[in-house]
Amino acid sequence: MSEHKPFGLFEVAGIELEYMVVERDTLRASPTVDLLFKDVTGRITGDVERGDVEWSNELVAHVVEMKTALPTPEIPAFREKFAAEVRTINALLAKRGLMLLPTAAHPLFDPFTETVLWTHEYNDVYELYNRIFDCRGHGWSNLQSVHINLPFANDIEFGKLHTAIRLLLPIIPALSASSPILDGKPTGYMDSRMEAYLHHQERLPQLMGSLIPEAVLTEEEYYREIFGPIGKALAPFDEKGIMDHQFANSRGAIARFDRGAIEIRVVDIQECPAADLAIAELINETLKALVDGRWVSNYLQRAWHHNDLLALFKEVIRNAGDTVITNGDFLLMFGLHRKEATASELWGHILEEVGAGISKDGRARINHVLNHGCLAKRILARTGPAPDRERIIAVYKELAQCLQEDRQLA
Repeated sequence: MSEHKPFGLFEVAGIELEYMVVERDTLRASPTVDLLFKDVTGRITGDVERGDVEWSNELVAHVVEMKTALPTPEIPAFREKFAAEVRTINALLAKRGLMLLPTAAHPLFDPFTETVLWTHEYNDVYELYNRIFDCRGHGWSNLQSVHINLPFANDIEFGKLHTAIRLLLPIIPALSASSPILDGKPTGYMDSRMEAYLHHQERLPQLMGSLIPEAVLTEEEYYREIFGPIGKALAPFDEKGIMDHQFANSRGAIARFDRGAIEIRVVDIQECPAADLAIAELINETLKALVDGRWVSNYLQRAWHHNDLLALFKEVIRNAGDTVITNGDFLLMFGLHRKEATASELWGHILEEVGAGISKDGRARINHVLNHGCLAKRILARTGPAPDRERIIAVYKELAQCLQEDRQLA
């Protein structure tokens, strides 16, 4: 995250938000992010600098990313900054009859006919992925997420942060799941993005591992256990050596030793930046408590095997906050002394424990999720169990309006 003195634990955070560009009337994906960037800069580019917020391209030509230009010590300070950028982008897109669409997966997108890869900077990397995996799939071209980057200054800090993140990953989708519909039908998963993501690289399983990272504690160990197998798996395909192992690692949280940060990638994007940043605040504060050993020691946190954590993660992406966690030892990791609890109840307990460190607005947004269900649940309440195309379009147009106005869906 810094070329100079590395940031220490929880000094700053970097936030990235991804949105799809769609036609305002039909919601059909529009692969025109390059034209949007040209409108602002006068040329085709992969990045647009806008002061505190930057825009950048993604793998596919219909997704735009907004991110903190520099790591920020104040996550809530970016609520209005991101909301203002959404309004700016929407005003530019409106001239072409387009707009931004929130949520982690487009409910009607056909990846086999609508996928258009980004053809400009970094295209050689994207083409390599396409050659290996065929990027026409929901797990490639129909996923919009929030990435949260948290810093570490040395191996000791890395080990503690990585350990805490591994433990938290399985329950994050209970808050953030926002992708219940694919191909025009409810999938049975609240977090269909992550279900598709779990399978999108099965040709080279080393790149993702078990999604939940292995319990490695140092940079040397990480290179040996994670980057080593990734490099071996890619070597037969990457004759020109264009792929960076750090870039190819697709676990649910990835170490970026080039930035001195760990990037969390299992967070579905919400209907508005206010909700995204509230979830980021809560994740940040929860990890702080775990790293500090508030409930149990770092040593006990470390004992969890990634396959056990993955089993819980798979339940949570299906049922989100309604997931019943029957492992009392897991609940104990967060100081909840019960034999079982729903994931939503666990988050309610965590919010009580760490809420003092979260902004007033952030707490209100999280309470909305805990009281009314994750966004996926609220979407399905609007669409019903067997919606037609018109009903889906109507609900997602309302979500686009929530994004424009920076408000949560009731």
